[in-house]
Amino acid sequence: MSATIRTTNPATGQPLAEYEAWDTVRIEAAVERAHAAARAWARVPASERATRVGHLAHVLAEHKEALAHLAVTEMGKPVGEAEGEVSKSALTAEYYAEHGPGILADERVDIDGAEAWVAHEPIGLVLAVMPWNFPIWQVMRFAVPSLVAGNGILLKHASNVTGSALALQDLFVEAGFPEHLVTTLVIADGAVPEVTSRLIEDDRVAAVTLTGSNRAGAAVGSAAGRAAKKSVLELGGSDAFVVLDDADVEAAAAAAVKARFTNSGQSCVCAKRFIIAASVVDAFTAAFVAGVEALRVGDPRERDTQVGPLARNDLRAAIQRQVEKSVAAGARLLTGGKALPRDGYFYQPTVLADTGPGIAAFDEETFGPLAAITVARDDEDAVRLANATAYGLGLSIWTSNPGRGVALAHRITSGAAFVNAIVASDPRLPFGGTKRSGYGRELAAAGIREFTNTRTYWVTA
Repeated sequence: MSATIRTTNPATGQPLAEYEAWDTVRIEAAVERAHAAARAWARVPASERATRVGHLAHVLAEHKEALAHLAVTEMGKPVGEAEGEVSKSALTAEYYAEHGPGILADERVDIDGAEAWVAHEPIGLVLAVMPWNFPIWQVMRFAVPSLVAGNGILLKHASNVTGSALALQDLFVEAGFPEHLVTTLVIADGAVPEVTSRLIEDDRVAAVTLTGSNRAGAAVGSAAGRAAKKSVLELGGSDAFVVLDDADVEAAAAAAVKARFTNSGQSCVCAKRFIIAASVVDAFTAAFVAGVEALRVGDPRERDTQVGPLARNDLRAAIQRQVEKSVAAGARLLTGGKALPRDGYFYQPTVLADTGPGIAAFDEETFGPLAAITVARDDEDAVRLANATAYGLGLSIWTSNPGRGVALAHRITSGAAFVNAIVASDPRLPFGGTKRSGYGRELAAAGIREFTNTRTYWVTA
């Protein structure tokens, strides 16, 4: 008997839907169809592939409300943020519709006595293992450039957003893409490690991309390595938000609230470690805590809700454990620190002070509404603290002197550095991490070329 996937509304704790998980026979049939669709799609000119993506942008806009509703009910995202996720996906589709063919165009190289060029050709069928925290955007961030590049997609989405995964599959068909070119695999959680490993080894699968935990990334990266296949891993983050002694403290604190508590703190690029110059830490802390306490926690369907529930009860329990461990190790609780006594998986927006290396909230990735404040004696100490992590995804530095901020950023390891701005992805710029935050890039030219065969041609008359 096949396993059953059950989804739950995290705002109420009540069941949403049930889906029959696929068995080996059904998965095999889906892979064969997807492989055939990918081979045919690779022969379609890049200009035509881009035109389909342009149509996808319109279809996304038309279905914004319905897709946002799925994200709200399946993982608890506040409705305004859910709609923004869909709009950002449409914007990315527009970007690649316009720029994709040019990025993929042959690059001529001057060589005496020969005609030579570099081509970026489709790699084939790509397995995408995607997370629940941005159920629309995470898929589109990878899928849009990959489709313009001429590839097919096997989507293994997180089980708690199965409804979103199936809706996206239908959306691509409605946008004019061939049936089966984007195939959602419905796989029970217990079967994911074995099925994923088997798919990576399958000769019909050319590469794999994963956005998720370090544990999942290690498993997928190892399997890809054994199969000698390309992989891109976008993993965890523990981003530093550095406020220097010359910063506009009120502006930095206001940005810090948004940077930490967007998506209820459930984002790899949420700022998590707030490293504040000693001379301004009191002023920053007062403004930051006031901003956190003013956040409206509530029903994610309501427009004025700023923080919704965590996506699952085990995630809420993990945040509680991190708070308790941190306080036991010497951190000071300034606000929050408890689950809310209501239906669903709500947790109070929480701020800890007196953190640093050796404190769980500083050392570990915190995936929820928990912020950790650390005091830096000077710029050297800020660099030391920012680098005191196994992660290296994003970095935000606040200062009245942008040049000082850039100089400091050069000394801190991360995949992106933002000065006087919140870390965010943008289709015009490559996105990805360093260290335990993964490798490879999504978006911009780097992202569309990640899953192509960069091929050299040399022709002698």
